[in-house]
Amino acid sequence: MSRIPTPAVIDDAPEAAQPLLRNVEKMLGSAPNMFRLIGTSPAALEGYLGLNGALAKGKLPAATRERIALAVAEVNGCSYCLAAHSYLGSHFAKLSDQEIEANRRGRSSDAKADAAVAFAAAIVRERGHVSSDAIEAVRNAGYSDDQIVEIAVHVALNTLTNYVNEVFQTKIDFPVTLPLAA
Repeated sequence: MSRIPTPAVIDDAPEAAQPLLRNVEKMLGSAPNMFRLIGTSPAALEGYLGLNGALAKGKLPAATRERIALAVAEVNGCSYCLAAHSYLGSHFAKLSDQEIEANRRGRSSDAKADAAVAFAAAIVRERGHVSSDAIEAVRNAGYSDDQIVEIAVHVALNTLTNYVNEVFQTKIDFPVTLPLAA
C-alpha cells in the first residue's frame, strides 16, 4: 500500500491533474498508479510529463530511452520502475527478454546502445561524478554532444520517478519484476 493515498480512478484525482491523466490513459491505455500518485500534485505531474514529453522529441530512439530507464531502475533498486519499464520495454520498445536483462545489468547487445546504457548506469553509480573517459567512450560510440546531454537528463528523469515510487511505495500495477540481486 502506498504511503499516501493514490487516487483510485482519474476522477478522484485533483481537477487540474485529470486532463493530464486522461492524456496518459490515451497513450498507454490506462493511467498507471505512478501517474495518479504524482497527480496528487498537479504541478508535479505537469512537470514530469513536460520533461518526459520534451525528451521524447529528442534524438535518442525510444528503445534506447527504455534501455536507460531499465538500467537506472536496477541501479536505484526501484521495484515499481523495474516492473513498468520491463513491461514498456517489451511491449512498446519491442526489446527481447535477453536485452531487458542486459539493460538491467547496464549493458546492451547493440554496440551503440551499450555505450549509452553503460554511461547511464555509471552516472547513477557515480552520482554524476563520471570521468572524462566515460564521456569520451559514449562519444566514441557515435553519440553527439546533444545526445550525451539527453542521456544524462534521462538518468535524472528516471531517478526522479525511482525516488517518488520508493518514497511513497507506489503499488505495482505491472507484472512484478524482481531485482537481479534477488
